Amino acid sequence: MATVPYEGDPAAAGRAPVRGRRLPLRHGEGDKRHLTSFQGLAALSLDALSSVAYGPEQVALVLAAAGAAAVGETLPITVAIALLLLVLVLSYRQVIAARPEGGGSYGVAKQELGRGASLVAGAALIVDYVLTVAVSLAAAAASLASAFPVLRPYLLETCLVGLVLLTVVNLYGISDSARVLMLPTALFVVCVLGVVVLGLARSAPAATLGAPERVPVTEALTVLLVLRAFSSGCSSLTGVEAIANGVPMFREPRVRRAQRTEVMLGLLLGTMLVGLAVLIHRDEVLPREGVTILAQLVAGSYGTGWAFYATNIVVAIGLGLAANTSFGGLPVLLSLLARDRRLPSLFALRTERPVYRYGVAAVGLLAALLLIAVDGDTHRLIPLFAVGVFIGFTISQVGMVRHWHRLRPPHWPGKALLNGTGAALTLVAALVLLVSKFTEGAWIVAVVIPLFVLMFTRIERYYTEVRGELGIGRLPARPVRPAAAADPGKKVVIPIGRLDVLAERAVGAGLALGGEVVVVSVCATREECATLHDAWAEWDPGVRLDAVLDPGRTLVRPLLGYIRKVEEAGYWTVVLIPILVPRHFRYQFLHNQRGLFLAEALKEHTGVVVCLLPFHLEP
Repeated sequence: MATVPYEGDPAAAGRAPVRGRRLPLRHGEGDKRHLTSFQGLAALSLDALSSVAYGPEQVALVLAAAGAAAVGETLPITVAIALLLLVLVLSYRQVIAARPEGGGSYGVAKQELGRGASLVAGAALIVDYVLTVAVSLAAAAASLASAFPVLRPYLLETCLVGLVLLTVVNLYGISDSARVLMLPTALFVVCVLGVVVLGLARSAPAATLGAPERVPVTEALTVLLVLRAFSSGCSSLTGVEAIANGVPMFREPRVRRAQRTEVMLGLLLGTMLVGLAVLIHRDEVLPREGVTILAQLVAGSYGTGWAFYATNIVVAIGLGLAANTSFGGLPVLLSLLARDRRLPSLFALRTERPVYRYGVAAVGLLAALLLIAVDGDTHRLIPLFAVGVFIGFTISQVGMVRHWHRLRPPHWPGKALLNGTGAALTLVAALVLLVSKFTEGAWIVAVVIPLFVLMFTRIERYYTEVRGELGIGRLPARPVRPAAAADPGKKVVIPIGRLDVLAERAVGAGLALGGEVVVVSVCATREECATLHDAWAEWDPGVRLDAVLDPGRTLVRPLLGYIRKVEEAGYWTVVLIPILVPRHFRYQFLHNQRGLFLAEALKEHTGVVVCLLPFHLEP
């Protein structure tokens, strides 16, 4: 029998083909729930924008090892960083156009550089996103402590409180958190630009905060030291790739909106970086105990009155909320990895809001463990932070060079040169930082990224074996219909996700139970519905398939609604749910167990008979 898209009346679904309809849009769905350019700037760019609070400071801290006079070189180094920012912005505009489905460097590497490079890119992005949360919250706590010294002994506790709040907000939904972030983002940008404008207009000496920090002069101002300062300062470039990773979050036209947001980010970030560096150079601002360099610049521009405290609070809020970039981008990346069978499939599930809840929870948990490990110290996180970022940058740039060489569109040599230049610069920065900061913690990234790659490989191998055992990709054998007459008052409903051995056994078991057997499947798009229709018609098991259109890619809600309609039609209803039983308990987390969730929902909200049909994978 051919499939029949479900219209809402299961009793009439088999009489004639009808046009399938979407279920009512839930919270977070529809184009109005996607991001505009300004909302995207707030939700996905605050990480990069807020990095001005610690990026220039990292340059000054490295240069201070060569004496106070060497700190004046912060300006030319920051200008070089701004030029690299320009290259990256132009490059990621090209990435957005080439990979509108998102994924950033992971998507580029998978298409252009092959499996191995994509695994490394995915691992580097995970490290980058988790460290973004930790660094942003640690810097926020340091900014608050600069204005309120009573908080200095409680930096870790401050970080963890902020992390819990962000996790809760993002479990509510990225589209809503984007609206929450618009005002703090605007205030942060206005305050920092105010520091630059008022600081440049000031002629009197700047206010002094904190006690002088004794930094021993241990080396001369060499090329290597300059490279180290440049690499550390490039932590200001983290988050530039987040917009390319989150293109699907934007409203239509998504590519144009995302590209516009990328340019807005580059202009704002470059202006703030160079402006703050000019003030550091002109006023000879040095690292001081208990206060950040940005706090010193705030005091120089606004004084030490109420405006000082208000600005530091705004900066701290901006830094704290910058972690939202990871809560928006990493769950999407994890879902892409899960769909490629390189992470547990539960990361591809969205809840009813819809939110990638497991991805959000993973971000919060990993960031909490990292913050506890470093006791909320920003400076201990930066060496780990930048290495992963530059690995992702480099892979993305090299992938785009391969992209232009493969397609060879008009003017492709210039585009390839741009990406190649960016790849060379970010590779140099990554190598210098890895070597110079290896003993200070950068070695951890060099160990963690290969471990992630190994984990991806093992999970992918397991799923490949399971797919072979289930016969995914080939038609299963037709189930045998029993000779006994069917009970017209009974209906057996079997939810399936695809055609495989599991579906064959479920249909056979349903036929053995007697009554009318109906298979129901949830499709996200009409294209998926059509593909399933063709496969079902070719298989022809002798039972009807109803397809429910649900753009949210959820399962429980649409199936629960369908089965309620069957029950209301007066049928004695049996729901037969096939479930996979893994080989060993340790593989349990690799299976999403949606069948068990559906069974619990049916027991709670309906009076149907629920039967579980286990399928044991071979040991």
